[in-house]
Amino acid sequence: MGFKTDIEIAREAQKRPIQEIGAKLDIPTEHLLPFGHDKAKVSQDFVADARARKRGKLILVTAINPTPAGEGKTTTTVGLGDGLNAIGKRAAICIREASLGPNFGMKGGAAGGGMAQVVPMEDMNLHFTGDFHAITSAHNLLSAMIDNHIYWGNALEIDERRIVWRRVMDMNDRALRDTVVSLGGVSNGFPRQTGFDITVASEVMAILCLAADLDDLQNRLGDIVVAYTREKKAITCRDIGAEGAMTVLLKDAMQPNLVQTLENNPAFVHGGPFANIAHGCNSVVATQTALGLADYVVTEAGFGADLGAEKFFDIKCRKAGLSPSVAVIVATVRAMKMNGGVAKADLGSENVSAVQKGCPNLGRHIENVKGFGVPVVVAINHFHSDTEAEVAAVKAYVAEQGAEAILCRHWAEGSKGVTELATRVAELADAEQSQFAPLYPDEMPLFEKMQTIARRIYRADDVLADDKIRAQLKEWEAAGYGNLPICMAKTQYSFTTDPTRRGAPTGHSVPVREVRLSAGAGFIVAICGEIMTMPGLPRKPAAENIRFNEEGLIEGLF
Repeated sequence: MGFKTDIEIAREAQKRPIQEIGAKLDIPTEHLLPFGHDKAKVSQDFVADARARKRGKLILVTAINPTPAGEGKTTTTVGLGDGLNAIGKRAAICIREASLGPNFGMKGGAAGGGMAQVVPMEDMNLHFTGDFHAITSAHNLLSAMIDNHIYWGNALEIDERRIVWRRVMDMNDRALRDTVVSLGGVSNGFPRQTGFDITVASEVMAILCLAADLDDLQNRLGDIVVAYTREKKAITCRDIGAEGAMTVLLKDAMQPNLVQTLENNPAFVHGGPFANIAHGCNSVVATQTALGLADYVVTEAGFGADLGAEKFFDIKCRKAGLSPSVAVIVATVRAMKMNGGVAKADLGSENVSAVQKGCPNLGRHIENVKGFGVPVVVAINHFHSDTEAEVAAVKAYVAEQGAEAILCRHWAEGSKGVTELATRVAELADAEQSQFAPLYPDEMPLFEKMQTIARRIYRADDVLADDKIRAQLKEWEAAGYGNLPICMAKTQYSFTTDPTRRGAPTGHSVPVREVRLSAGAGFIVAICGEIMTMPGLPRKPAAENIRFNEEGLIEGLF
C-alpha cells in the first residue's frame, strides 16, 4: 500500500450506493433521505421504530491522553466495526461529526485513517449534511431574540449584566472570545460585554445529542437558562419564546446521518460536542437507533478516558439509560514513549525502558474504566516503527493490570488487521460480565460530584474553587438543579489541568474558575484551569495546506 495519505485512500474508496448500506441494517429505501449517492439521513419515523426494538451490545472505544505522537481512537473505532463485520457479526459504528474549527486548525480531519476510515471523507469534514450550520443558526436565533427583547422594552426585566447566553460559530477564532455588542447608538440596542464559543461547545449541540425526539428537543431548548433578573430570577429560552422556532431549524439535524466505511459497513455519524469543553459523545438518537438495528454497536468518546469515557458513562449513559458491555482503550507504543519522556523526533528509535516508564498513564485509564464496572481490553494501534520488544512491554504491563492488550493493524490492513480484537470484544460482550454503574449518585451535592471526579478519575487532592463558585452551586441546588451530573471542561492532554504534565501525576489540585448551568442539556459545566470554550488557530493552521489541486481534488485534509 505504501504510505498514501488518508485523503488519497478515501478518494480511491469503492463506495456503494447508500441504499445498499441501509439495506444491511434493514432500513427501507423510503426511510433514507439521500444527500447525493453516498450519505443519507434516517427518517424520524424509522428512528422511533428502531429505538423500540431489542438492544444490541454497546462497545465503547476510548483512549489514553492524546499526545503529538498520535493514538488513533476513531481509526480503531472504525477498524473494530469493520473487524466485527468481517468475523460474521452484524455491527454498526457510531461516531461524531467533525467541527470545521479543528479541521482548519490543528487536526485536519476526523473520519479515521489509513484503511480504517469512514467515507465520503471530504464531505464529512466540510459541512457534511449541514447539521452544525443548523445548530449555529438555532443558537444565534436565541441570542438575537434576547437582545431584541431588551431593545423593545425588556418586559422580563432581564439584567443585562447577567445575560449568560453567548453567541457561537463553528470556527477557531480567539478574537471573538470577548466582545462588546450593540455599539453605535440608540438604534443598535444597549451596549454590553459578551463573547463567542465554538459551536461544538454550544448547549444546543449538547441538547441535540441528548434529546430523545423532537418533543424532547423542544422541551429541553425551552429549559435553557439564558439570563437572570436583578433579583436573580432565571430567565429561560421559553420565556423569550424561541424554542419553537429553534426546533423547526433543527428538524433535519435531529435525524441521524448514515454513511459507510471503506469496507462498505454502516456508520452513523451524528452530533459532535467537544470532549474537553462539552460532553464529547455522538447523539443518543444515533446510538439507540444503531442498537435497535445491529447486534454490536461500536462508539467512541472524545480524547482520553479521563474526559471522554467519564462523560460517556456519567452523562450520556446515565441520561439515556445505556449500559455498555465492553470498553476498548486505545494506546500506541509511540505515545507510551512520549509519556516516558522521549521527544517526538526520537520516537522512531527502540526504547523499551521509555515505553515501560510511560505505561502508568495507560494503567490509570484501565483502572478508572474498570471502576465503572465495565470489562476492559487494550488495543495497541500499530505503527510501522514499533518493535516486537516494545509491543511486548506494553502487553506485559497491561497483563499486570489484570487486562489484555491486543496488537491491531487496521490502519495498514483494514479488517484483516483487527480480527483478534474483534473476536475478543465480541466474546466479552456476549459473556455479559458488565456491571456498569456511574461514578456518583444523582443526589450527591454538586461540589462533591466535582471532588469525586477529581479524586477518583484525575487522582487530584482536591478541587479549588472560590466562595463565589461554591455559592453559585448552592443557589442552583436550591433552584432544583442539584441532581444534575457534572461536565468537566479540562485540558485533554493530562490528568491534571496542566497540559504539559504527562504520565500519571499525583499531588495536584483542580482549579475551577467558572461554572455554567446547562439546564436544557441537563448538566453543570465546570471550567477548569486555562481551558478555552473558543479555541484559537495555531501559528501554522491546517487551513494553509487545504486547497484544490490541478485535478480539482481537495488536498490537505490529511
